[in-house]
Amino acid sequence: MATILLVLFCGLVDFWSLAEGKSNATSPNLVLLLMDDMGWGDLGVFGQPSKETPHLDQMAAEGMLFPSFYTANPLCSPSRAALLTGRLPIRNGFYTTNAHARNAYTPQDITGGIPDSELLLPELLKKAGYANKIVGKWHLGHQPQFHPLRHGFDEWFGSPNCHFGPYDNKAAPNIPVYRDWEMIGRYYEDIKINHKTGESNLTQMYLQEALDFMSSQQAKQQPFFLYWAIDATHAPVYASRAFLGSSQRGRYGDAVREIDDSVGKILSHLRKLGISEDTFVFFTSDNGAALVSAPEQGSNGPFLCGKQTTFEGGMREPAIAWWPGHIPAGQVSHQLGSVMDLFATSLALAGLPPPGDREIDGIDLSPVVLQGKLIDRPIFYYRGNEMMAVRVGLYKAHYWTWSNSWEEFGQGIDFCPGQNVSGVTSHDQEEHSKLPLLFHLGKDPGERFPISFSSAEYQDVMGRISPVVEQHKETMLPGQPQLNVCDKAVMNWAPPGCEKIGKCLDPPQPDPQKCFWPH
Repeated sequence: MATILLVLFCGLVDFWSLAEGKSNATSPNLVLLLMDDMGWGDLGVFGQPSKETPHLDQMAAEGMLFPSFYTANPLCSPSRAALLTGRLPIRNGFYTTNAHARNAYTPQDITGGIPDSELLLPELLKKAGYANKIVGKWHLGHQPQFHPLRHGFDEWFGSPNCHFGPYDNKAAPNIPVYRDWEMIGRYYEDIKINHKTGESNLTQMYLQEALDFMSSQQAKQQPFFLYWAIDATHAPVYASRAFLGSSQRGRYGDAVREIDDSVGKILSHLRKLGISEDTFVFFTSDNGAALVSAPEQGSNGPFLCGKQTTFEGGMREPAIAWWPGHIPAGQVSHQLGSVMDLFATSLALAGLPPPGDREIDGIDLSPVVLQGKLIDRPIFYYRGNEMMAVRVGLYKAHYWTWSNSWEEFGQGIDFCPGQNVSGVTSHDQEEHSKLPLLFHLGKDPGERFPISFSSAEYQDVMGRISPVVEQHKETMLPGQPQLNVCDKAVMNWAPPGCEKIGKCLDPPQPDPQKCFWPH
């Protein structure tokens, strides 16, 4: 009788696990592939005419495509902070109050970074026995207290900043590249990037790091979190010799082709290791394509403007979920998604609850990817300390619009080249709080035709959107801004490990100043 009861109990456990769309095996491995300045329109599956992303297109064919997936900010550092904390940048401190609605990030002279009070995804995954590795760009602060291995990661190969340079090591030092706790060299000195030809082997180095980490963790039978945050599509764009000149789209296309090939190799390696059905993989980008980087720029498809703006081109990202045996092939979900959802979703898949002592803006997408459900939720578009717009369903309401200043525009800096829309794009900060500009993104994805203020449609939709915005603002408690103060003394003059390889430089005297953020 006891044996019969045990069998029945085990059968019920299996049934409950399947009903919830979960495996009754161990927690899945988690692989988040975060691109840098890659646009929605760069993938063949989203209509790129060159059709040069066969591996990403195949990933979409085998998994789930998200046409309406968003970043939390149209710039790199805040979006990465949002992904790893599940919280809007204005909550986790990755914003500035130096001026209204200014984008800010973590250049070499920034004094701030990710606060110790923030709980990052790898810190929480450790509780479930995960081994965590970041490959590529960290961008959440470069001083010792902000080091990724102090915030939950076990391994790191990459850099704290963008691959800008070369510098003269006098006015500014070249950016360091780290192996775990210590630097192993500097960009342009030891890790070569040729501006003239665009050649660099960095993506291949990042690929090998990913493959080796997955192999070692499979051998240990330990669940892992791989955060592959590469930056080849961020200006100055680079690709390895085998891919240079291979694209119809120029050097940017060469970089995309190499990324596509690398993603294909990562998925193939998971299959080779026999763990593809035990690994949840998600591909996306940190913000829209940087149209200001022309001619080596990405594509934001039919959307308005690009990086730095809260129009669709700056905020809507390519996104694909892949998990063979769990996510049915060939799915397209019209769920409104956010990079912040990767925090809550990863925790749920690992069997962990989200932190209960703080507001989490991301939602758990596992019912979406595993059961095809749709979850009603808004998307808030922030630029610095201002909520610029909100999307509810198919409608988007702009409370503020701004591309960049007339001064910058006069200098040839244009975030919306060839896309001037009268009454919508603006080089002055325009407030629309009393009568928000309203668009139907299904009919008008390019945000070119505002719905008439006097129409019944406008009145009805704003009657639904206004309470959502009011509730959001009433409950918003901004974090301490981390991106207000800059000081050349905190640049990467003498990172940990510099003495071992003769790369230490003398810093100037401390001179903290208010950071200047032009847009």
